Amino acid sequence: SGFNSIGHMDTMSRGRHHIGHYKEGEEFIQNVFHVLSQIFTGKEKSNLAICWLQYEISKVIQCLQAKKKKKLKAQGRKSKKLAKNFLKAPDNRNNLSLWKLYAYLEWLLGNTDDSRKVFDTALCTAGTGGLKSAQLCSLSLLYAQLEVELLESIEGAVMSRAVHILTKLTENGPYVPYSGQVLPVNVLKARKTYEHALQDYLSKTPVSDQGQVKDTDQLVNLVGCYALFQYLTVGIDAAVLIYTQASEKLEVPGSQKHENTGENFGILNFPTALEAVTLLHTNLLRFHMKISVYPLNPLREALTEALKRYPSNQSLWRSYIHIQRKSHSASKARRFFDSVTRSTNSLEPWLFAIQAEQMRKKLTEKVQRADVGEIHCTIPETGLTNRIVALFEHAVQSENGTHCPLLWRMYLNFMV
Repeated sequence: SGFNSIGHMDTMSRGRHHIGHYKEGEEFIQNVFHVLSQIFTGKEKSNLAICWLQYEISKVIQCLQAKKKKKLKAQGRKSKKLAKNFLKAPDNRNNLSLWKLYAYLEWLLGNTDDSRKVFDTALCTAGTGGLKSAQLCSLSLLYAQLEVELLESIEGAVMSRAVHILTKLTENGPYVPYSGQVLPVNVLKARKTYEHALQDYLSKTPVSDQGQVKDTDQLVNLVGCYALFQYLTVGIDAAVLIYTQASEKLEVPGSQKHENTGENFGILNFPTALEAVTLLHTNLLRFHMKISVYPLNPLREALTEALKRYPSNQSLWRSYIHIQRKSHSASKARRFFDSVTRSTNSLEPWLFAIQAEQMRKKLTEKVQRADVGEIHCTIPETGLTNRIVALFEHAVQSENGTHCPLLWRMYLNFMV
């Protein structure tokens, strides 16, 4: 009909309905994938399959967030069929990245046992690369992270499936599925192996640019596995220590290289190892706060430091907004948003600053409209509408903001 969006715009809601994937836009995207898959061969075709599956997973996640059970079922069937077809192709049978995505898809659809079978099968067929294989590390890390999310507390986590996965990774032998217990001696051996592997990685210098990309991926996965292992067997402080060590080591050469090679370095190394490690660090802190009592400050500090460095990282901004919603004082967050928008051309800080204020406005209205007799605590917030309009005005005047359809749509939507 001429004006439907391609893909989806989940930042705006019409009444109760979120704007989802439009039929025409969806058909267009599927056609693009189909045409490309006939043109590509070999490695490119595998990479396309990975992109396609990631796109399908994003739609499943959207159905989960919108709590649409019927749609989720239908979407799940389609996505699973596609994933199985990909894995049937002879080129993809040993592609661990595809196996990983398929297992993750099953997990998201709530089929935990099926997902475990897929993970176990992939790990059994993956061979014995251990910590030296980037794909094996990445697969084990996701599997362990998903298992950790099922834990209700950190007590007794040493015997959990996640620890089994992370210890098996260090043994360089064939993978054996979890049987219900983990031997303490294996845990000690694994800790030593992780320690040595991390030291080796942090002390070696990459030979070529291509080697460097592989190495940084591998380093991120290794740090993630080791920190998660320490978290489950020792505690949160031990895990944070590893993230700190890795970050300190990664920080120094990164800044020097940036100056020497100009722009290429950023594209080549995307997302940079340091950014990825920071993301793992903040996600672990958030999870730990969910299952146990832990101060908010370490997470807030880690996020503010990271966002000054990576102002366009959406995951970090989402976490930041999430923790700021819990505090009744907005001034600290506002000052922070202000300082970041001044120092960068990225549009994300503007978009998230607006979103944070809109959430606050919603909350205020909810409290003020609540007819529950006497209200003890209304948040003394006036002029929020003016503040949001001012933010929009500043944002659309910035160079990137002028050309951002999403920002204009949000502005129009708000004014209506």
